[in-house]
Amino acid sequence: MIVRKLDDVTNTDSHKKAETWDSVRMLLARDGMGFGFHITTMYAGTETKMQYLNHLECVYCISGEAEIEEVETGTRHTIKAGSMYALNDHDSHVVRCKTDFVIACVFSPGLIGNETHDASGAYPASA
Repeated sequence: MIVRKLDDVTNTDSHKKAETWDSVRMLLARDGMGFGFHITTMYAGTETKMQYLNHLECVYCISGEAEIEEVETGTRHTIKAGSMYALNDHDSHVVRCKTDFVIACVFSPGLIGNETHDASGAYPASA
C-alpha cells in the first residue's frame, strides 16, 4: 500500500514548478501502478497550450475556473469545481485560467517525475 500526504511531496524532487503551473506529483511511474497522480495548480491569468502525445490524461477540478479550448475544433469548455475532462485522443488543447485552477490529474502511463512540457506541449515518453 502506498500512502502519501500532499505535504510529504511538496518541495521534494517530485514537485515540479513551471511558469504557468505547479505540480505535486504524488504517484509516479516508479511506484509501479501503471498511471500517475498529481495535484496541480495552474495560475490565474495564464494560458498554457499542451498536447500529450505520449500520455493520456484525466483531470478533475478541485477549485477555481478555467476555459479549455480544443485546438482542432475551437470548441471551448468552462471547467469549474466538480467538473472533469479527459484527453482521450491526445488532444491538443489550451488552458486559460480565470482564477488559480487546482486540479487532480491522472496520467497514463505515469511520469518519471521531472518532466516539463517540450516545444510541442508534450511530456517525453516515459522510460
